[in-house]
Amino acid sequence: MQTVTAVVFALLAAAGSATATVLQRKAASTVPLSAGFRLRLIVELLHRPVWLAGFGAIAVAACFQALALSEGALSLVQPLFVLELPMAMLIAGVVLGRHLTRGSWLAVLSVVAGLGVGLAAAAPSGGVTDPPGGRWAVATGCCLAAVALLVAVAKRQPPGRLRAGALAAGAAIGNALTAALMKAATHAWQADGVAGFLGAWQTYGFALAGVGAVFLLQNAMQSGPLVASQPALTLTDALVSLALGVTVFEESVRTGWWLVPELLGAGAILAGAVVLARTPLARLLASADGEPGD
Repeated sequence: MQTVTAVVFALLAAAGSATATVLQRKAASTVPLSAGFRLRLIVELLHRPVWLAGFGAIAVAACFQALALSEGALSLVQPLFVLELPMAMLIAGVVLGRHLTRGSWLAVLSVVAGLGVGLAAAAPSGGVTDPPGGRWAVATGCCLAAVALLVAVAKRQPPGRLRAGALAAGAAIGNALTAALMKAATHAWQADGVAGFLGAWQTYGFALAGVGAVFLLQNAMQSGPLVASQPALTLTDALVSLALGVTVFEESVRTGWWLVPELLGAGAILAGAVVLARTPLARLLASADGEPGD
């Protein structure tokens, strides 16, 4: 029953995040390139009501995500967020009055089917609720080092695919770390109430990691085409979350020959994400002038 509850809350969180994606991509695409990778980008976005509405949707999604993580394994909950992309396309179609093409529907099916196959094969379960501090130190250090490397690579590149992909991957690692810290903080709440939540260092850790991930994602969306940023964001979040679930929370996933359908599922997700990111609707959503962008 807990697994079903976790899945329901995770799907609601993905829907909220998809809504935020639609609103914030539209807002970020209107900011001049000169504002990119500077704090002024956030200042520019704060003056856009659409972006603020998207930020509100992020807050709602975060609440559902916390509820999902309190009920289920990190390696189950976070991979469900790959559904954010197909959900975002469906929402964008309604908001912009556009219809998905046959190819887009097939791509949506590819993402959904790939996720179903991958999760069914991995069967994530179990885990501890209070990992030791040493494990947190190693995991956090690795995540921060990876993000720093990706940011360094992005800063050396002009606006384009490589820069957008590197920043999106960095944002995805930030999202995965945020979810892991949030899971620990929600268990502190369950165990000791508000005092336990406010006394847990993970509470402040996930707040900082979340803000950093949002900043990187805004820059990724503004730095290059959606086809470069979205696949990197989609798969990296799921894979890093899976790794954190296994190494930090001792969650179990099936290996051996089960790796074959797991890899096939990941491939189907990636293929669907690439196709969706190339659709006219996705490019229209990401373009600054309302015309399909590159």
